[in-house]
Formats: sequence, structure tokens, C-alpha cells
Amino acid sequence: MDHSRVPVLEALREFRRRRDIVYGPPGHKQGRGADPRVVDVVGEGVFASDVLSLNGLDDRRESQGVLDQAQELMADAVGAERAFFSTCGSSLSVRTAMLSVAGPGEKLLISRNAHKSVIAAVIISGVRPVWVHPKFDAERHLAHPPEPDDVRRSLAAHPDAKGMLLITPTDWGSCADIRGVARVCHEYDVPLIVDEAWGAHLPFHPALPSWGMDAEADLVVTSVHKMGGAIEQSSVFHQQGDRVFADVLKQREDLLGTTSASSLVYATLDGWRRQMVEQGHGLLDTAISRSRRVRDELDALPGLRVMGEEIVRAGLAAEVDPLKISVDVRELGISGMQAAEWLRAECHVDVGSADTVRICPQITHADDDRTERVLVDALRLLVDRAGTLERQPRVELPAAHALELEQAMLPREAFFATAEHVPADKAVGRVAAEMVSPYPPGVPVLAPGEVITREVLDYLRTGVAAGMLLPDAADPSLDTLRVTAE
Repeated sequence: MDHSRVPVLEALREFRRRRDIVYGPPGHKQGRGADPRVVDVVGEGVFASDVLSLNGLDDRRESQGVLDQAQELMADAVGAERAFFSTCGSSLSVRTAMLSVAGPGEKLLISRNAHKSVIAAVIISGVRPVWVHPKFDAERHLAHPPEPDDVRRSLAAHPDAKGMLLITPTDWGSCADIRGVARVCHEYDVPLIVDEAWGAHLPFHPALPSWGMDAEADLVVTSVHKMGGAIEQSSVFHQQGDRVFADVLKQREDLLGTTSASSLVYATLDGWRRQMVEQGHGLLDTAISRSRRVRDELDALPGLRVMGEEIVRAGLAAEVDPLKISVDVRELGISGMQAAEWLRAECHVDVGSADTVRICPQITHADDDRTERVLVDALRLLVDRAGTLERQPRVELPAAHALELEQAMLPREAFFATAEHVPADKAVGRVAAEMVSPYPPGVPVLAPGEVITREVLDYLRTGVAAGMLLPDAADPSLDTLRVTAE
């Protein structure tokens, strides 16, 4: 296919060339009605490019097939049979994917280190989750993806399961054996969905971890805004084979998605695909080399531990994304949350993820020599100044087994059950009626229907005291918890 083509951008350019006068949405009418104070911040181009698909990018009948062409080019670029754009982020895309495989009351294997959007999908759909617990790394207090044998045991115990949802790469860069898991699923003739939100860049360089479509997955969801070059909320479904039907996927997406899709998202997805096909190998080659230099420099700093290929050699993960630089800061006597806040306040450096243990800056094709130097210099300064940071209360990190909670009720039943708020100390032994997810990365420690234990409660409460953010808890201070009524 001709990857110099960018159907959405071409249609947008033509719309602006024609200078159509629009008598429908959006109400700002390509910026003519926008507040100049807003335009001053976000720019005229944002409003000028905010166009409807119908009678905008395309005509009323969509006879030009603008979006279809762009999606066909995307599928060709990444080796998928079909691709579908989504403008609601992978939070919605993964829900759509799950609904395409399992319906209300049906079982779906799900890796328990899933993002809160996956738990939300379970609640919305009424799917019966069969949790496949990840491989827990006690030394790093980190969950790596489950292995093929874990999936095989779960499918043997639940042969009526409709499929499997695997999360890889994790927020911290560790990756699953996708091909091994896919082959286990296919032995049972069920599809593998891969939530590869952090993996949009993977198809475009052989030195990066395996890409789901190359590794025999049936359906892969990516967030192109995370490691790619499209704007926030840009997501793509990639599909192959016939275990997930394309028409079912489209119907489920139509059920959950917006009818007011953003032309800005479509345009940047289209442009990013062209950039990666034409220049991606070279751009990512540079990014990988840059990341290796950063890793080497940070590894040499006292008090910092950079996670790398040692977790593969130890059998904890199948691969590691070199562009995700997970840095353990505990030897500095501080938490990752403190490190992130100090870097932002003192160095104007913002890292993507941080928890009680680590920070995780990421390198992409967008970085250059200056941003590489800024990151290394900021971390060097953090090492020098860590001793001046106020010591926070100690976080009670739970053992691996303590995170595998009893599922007493289905998540949907617990979430919609009659509930009450009880003091946290009285919540032990009760059934959670809410999600409680340290954010980022947003993996629920408590999901609706799980029995609250003392170990998990102590972890969350000491975490809050040390600065942990719990945005989805009804009471973010965790003085109280929402539980099902007795």
C-alpha cells in the first residue's frame, strides 16, 4: 500500500482549502467563535482542524471512505488484518474488546494486574472474571505478566471460559510471552486479547519486544498517545483471524464509543502511521540507543537501581521494553512518589509513573540530546539532594500472597449492591463495593467483590499517609471504605 498517503489529513487539508461554511457542530465553527484567550493558549490550528466526519472530512454518505482508507493503511503498517480507530482512549477500547469476546454471565480469563478500566469493563458487562495472577517480584514489589503455564492451568480449570485478556507491556516495561499465551489459548480454541496500551511503537523496530499481531494474538488494543505520536485519547484496535468477529467488534465499539469522534485524534493517528512506516526504524533506533545511555548513567549513580534484562534472565518476564526506564529509589531513603514530586518542583521534570518504590521516565522517538541530558542531570541532582527530603511514614508493602484476595461476589453484583461506608478498621473481612487503585499506574488493589484483608488495608492506609493517590475511592483519605451491606 502507498503509505505516503494520509487520507484523514488530506481530507482535512481539502476541507480547509474549500473554506466550507458549516451550519452544524462544532459550535465554535472552526474557531471563529472561540474565546481569543483560549486560542492564545491552544492555538488557532486546534479549532480550525476540529471538524465532523460527516459533511466535514467526508460527505453525508461517507462515500469517499476517508476513515476506512486510513484504517486499512494502519492495519497494513502493523501486520494486522483489520484496524479500527477509537477516539476514547484504550480505557474504552479494552472494554469494547472484552465485550466482543464474553457477554453477561460468561467467563473471561483476566490478568489481575489489569488497569482499572478492565475492572470497569467487568462491572459494566457482567462478565465473570477468572483472575490469572501475575508473577509477583517480591524484591522489586512488582507484578510481571502471567506465563503460559498459568493460563493453561486456568483454562483447564475453567474450560467454559470464552478467552483471555493479557496485559503487556506493564506500566513498568516488563513484557509477557505473548506467543506462548496465544498458543495455549488457541489449543482451547479461544481468542487472546492483548491490552498492549504501552506498545504502539513495538511493530516498528525488531529490537523492541514482541508485537501482539506478530505473536499470534487475536485482538490487540494500543494507546498511540502513550508511546507513539498521536494526541491523547488516540487508540487503535488491531485484529486478525476469525476468533473475534469484525462485525461484532464494530457493534460493540458503536455501543460504547462516541458519535462525535475527534478529527484531531483521527488526523494524528493517520500522520503517526505514515511517520512510523517511513521513518520509524531510524527514529526508534536513535531512541533505543538514547535509552541505553540513560540507563547506563543512572545505573552508575549511588542509590538508584534500574530494572533491565536481569528480570528476563531470572525468569520473571519474557522481555523488557528498553524505552521504559524503571528506577528503584528506595536506597535513597525516599519513595518514588517523593522523587516524582521533587523532580517536578525543583527540576521541572515530570515522570510518567511513580509508586512507593520507583519512578518510570520513558524515552520515545520525540526525545533529543537536550531532553536526555535534562533527565540524567535531574536524577543526579536528586541523588545529591535526597538526604534533604523529609522522611515520609513507612509504607507497609504486602507479600505476594496477600494481594490475591478472595472473590466473594462478582464485581458487578458488589458494585451495584446495597452498600455502606464503614470506618477503615471495621472494613477487614467485609466485601469491597468499590475500586481502590493507587494512581498511577491505576491497577486496583481492591476490586468490588473482594474480601478486604488487614494486610491490604495496612498497605493502602500507610500508602496514603506517604502520599499515595487513590482517585477512585469514595473516600480518598481511606478513613472509611465502601462495603456491601451485611
